[in-house]
Amino acid sequence: MRAESAAGLPWRVVNAGLSGETSAGGMRRLGGILRHRIDLFVLELGGNDGLRGIAPGTTQANLQAIIDGVRKKYPAVRSLLAGMQMPHNLGPDYTRAFAAIFPALAEKNHAVLIPFLLEGVGGVPHLTQDDGIHPTAAGHVAVAETVWTVLRPLL
Repeated sequence: MRAESAAGLPWRVVNAGLSGETSAGGMRRLGGILRHRIDLFVLELGGNDGLRGIAPGTTQANLQAIIDGVRKKYPAVRSLLAGMQMPHNLGPDYTRAFAAIFPALAEKNHAVLIPFLLEGVGGVPHLTQDDGIHPTAAGHVAVAETVWTVLRPLL
């Protein structure tokens, strides 16, 4: 869709997200996503991998393959990586290893990083659904503000 923000910035946004998607699923769908011209690629995948207990190394490799695929077709693309963290009930080793994926990928790929997409939202009762993870409508507003703070300068 074509849009123009209140700031007067024209853009074409393609939302390729799917609810419940894993990094492996995103990797499989990459060919279809690459049919669109990409100047700025926002990658927000991996959270469902973590909730399913997928090995952090597997998630990292899948995300790297997505980044590589986008850069192969669009070498000048700018990338924004949305980081995710896991609840502590998955154990400290898993939680730590999972959280390390996103800063490592951002550094390796010179991507802009949102350290934690759900900062200030995850675990906050009035901003999340009963699971304490997925945002409510008000939580989505807060997430959008987090993303916009990082995304705006890239536009």
